Amino acid sequence: MENKTSAVLSIDLNADLGEGGADDAAILACVSSANIACGGHTGDEHSMREAVRAAQRYGVAVGAHPSFVDRDNFGRTEMHLPLQQVYDEVLQQIKALQDICSSEGAQLVHVKPHGALYNQAARDTALAETVVKAIAAAGSQLRVVGLAGGELIHAARRAGMSVAEEAFADRRYNNDGTLVSRKLPGATIDDVPLALQQAMRMVKQQKVISIGEQELSMNIDTLCLHGDGAHALQLARTLRSELQQDGINVAAFTTSH
Repeated sequence: MENKTSAVLSIDLNADLGEGGADDAAILACVSSANIACGGHTGDEHSMREAVRAAQRYGVAVGAHPSFVDRDNFGRTEMHLPLQQVYDEVLQQIKALQDICSSEGAQLVHVKPHGALYNQAARDTALAETVVKAIAAAGSQLRVVGLAGGELIHAARRAGMSVAEEAFADRRYNNDGTLVSRKLPGATIDDVPLALQQAMRMVKQQKVISIGEQELSMNIDTLCLHGDGAHALQLARTLRSELQQDGINVAAFTTSH
């Protein structure tokens, strides 16, 4: 890939961790933020504590990764639950990780929903507002991480919360900027060079090409790679190296907007 100076000076690189992946520690060496599973789709007190300790060792910002409480489907099946139930379950998951952070001397910095909750909250205003209320109840200083341009971001801004608009190195996009459903073939990008190409385009040009070949512009504060991806560690290392070669600093969130 051609190496040239980018106008982008810094980007947060995050990974979903604490989900049983074999390469979590090595991936932590490459990213600046970690989203730690906190019991809804997977994870328990032990895995959360280990993930927090590992994040501290690598100087990585700690975030909660709550989901619908659906361990059988890894939180990736759409659910339509009473909003009060969603509020209670999301808040409970955040607080579980928050308590562990407190006991380990770590700070919980952000919250990023997982799986179906993430995708539904990106398009459902009422659900997005419920998730934001749960995050705010856990701490008004917490940053809300959501799909770039999605309803969760809009709801967080209306509530006066700090946000980080997210894009994905290893997922394909629909023409409306939402993510292609994992139920469809080709939803994930398992080819590292292709994922790297998409990631660098998103960071440097703030654009992505959808499956319909449309060029989508988006504001991107943080870039995600999935820790359970087929080639997650290779992608993490390659992407970190490529960003540094292009003079783009990989760093956790420092400003609010």
